[in-house]
Amino acid sequence: MYKHTFALLCLATLFCTPYVSAVDRPNVLLISIDDLNDWTGCLGGHPQAKTPNIDRLADRGTLFSNAHCQSPVCNPSRASMQTGRYPHTSGIYFLSPDLKEAPKLEGLDTIPERFAKHGYQTLAAGKIFHRGDQRFFQEYGGSMGGFGPRPKTKISQPHGHPLWDWGAFPESDELMPDYKIAQWAAEKLSTIPQESEEPFFMGVGFYRPHVPMFAPKKWFDLFPRDAITLPEVNTNDRNDLSDYAISLTNEKHVSPEHSWIVSAGQWEHAVQSYLASIAFADYCLGIVLDALENSPHKDNTIVILFADHGFHLGEKQRWAKRTIWENGTRVPLIIVDHRFSAGQISQKPAELLDVYPTLLELAGLPKDTTLEGDSLVPLLKDPQAHWDHPAISSFGKGNIAVRSEHFRFIQYLDGSEEFYDHRNDPHEWKNIINKRQYAKLIEQHRVHIPTQQEDILPGNSTGHQAYEAASRFVQD
Repeated sequence: MYKHTFALLCLATLFCTPYVSAVDRPNVLLISIDDLNDWTGCLGGHPQAKTPNIDRLADRGTLFSNAHCQSPVCNPSRASMQTGRYPHTSGIYFLSPDLKEAPKLEGLDTIPERFAKHGYQTLAAGKIFHRGDQRFFQEYGGSMGGFGPRPKTKISQPHGHPLWDWGAFPESDELMPDYKIAQWAAEKLSTIPQESEEPFFMGVGFYRPHVPMFAPKKWFDLFPRDAITLPEVNTNDRNDLSDYAISLTNEKHVSPEHSWIVSAGQWEHAVQSYLASIAFADYCLGIVLDALENSPHKDNTIVILFADHGFHLGEKQRWAKRTIWENGTRVPLIIVDHRFSAGQISQKPAELLDVYPTLLELAGLPKDTTLEGDSLVPLLKDPQAHWDHPAISSFGKGNIAVRSEHFRFIQYLDGSEEFYDHRNDPHEWKNIINKRQYAKLIEQHRVHIPTQQEDILPGNSTGHQAYEAASRFVQD
């Protein structure tokens, strides 16, 4: 049982919920996997994906199979999730500025800071925030090397950004930062006493499969290069898109062009590397889950697993993130809480923004009505409950996607729009914005476009540059 101090007993009594009694304060284990799209067994994004540990976690809790980030970029996605504010509220749309530099976020608690104020011991290792994690946790174990190690010379893409590379490297798991992060978490889980005076809030942030897509050779051996299944790509996919949409998602980006990857004979290798990196990250996740299972905390710890955004591997003839199509926004999101049924799947649209209010409710902490997300507890109780909250994603002011249970609506800064019916077009190959029979549905989605959108805060990131490049298609 969750046994903690009398002070916490008094606090929980004041702000109790039906799920948490005064002496039952749950621990929280928040796990992030960087740049992971839906290529997991439980989401079925790629037929060769091997993610037994993500899948077993889904079997133990609730899988939100229609979950989406609020921005397809690390910094704004994580800032949004951790502060409970949309990018169009904070003005953080791209890799810069830092969340501490946003006037609209001044004085706001991030999730771990809020839990610390309510008596939780907060600790983390790896990447939970975009950077500077030590600022937000009482104890930070370190990045353990971050995106390293890297070879002296690039393996697969000789030009371009230093991080954009892929291949079998280094020799052993023990040299990988994610392995070290997993070991740190495992040790902490085994040494924190069950009768600790404070419940814990632990963040575990893995760096793979983010580029460079490196993993030891044994993980590549799981996916022979000559047997790789490539993503389904329609060469005519972009014919019904506006010039603005194509420019925004293709110009001034650091990822290699799809045409180069194909002509260089690297498509199979890059897909193999992404699958290998996912398998390795999943292995590291397994180390943490095993440690939790063997610890005294296994029955009183809420586990939340998420990825910060999706990833393209040739779909729509592009690579990496920074799009508000399905490949760019869809993410794994799993919540395990033993007070709710195991093996549940909800297809209702969920947002990473919803994690903050959900955790407050599950932990019995005071509700914060200023948060812009919605608690997912109703869907933990009944995955098919009525849910009228679409998922909203953006990539720069004026570029907004609205994802409902079956549809995606996109409106761009230049006024161009897209609409996709996922019931018969899961790849979003057919833009049906001009189909008369969808007019009412389109309008039902259009009303969710926020009327107030903050200006983009200054910066010189790739996103800023791409946004500026596309502006030539916007008429005054």
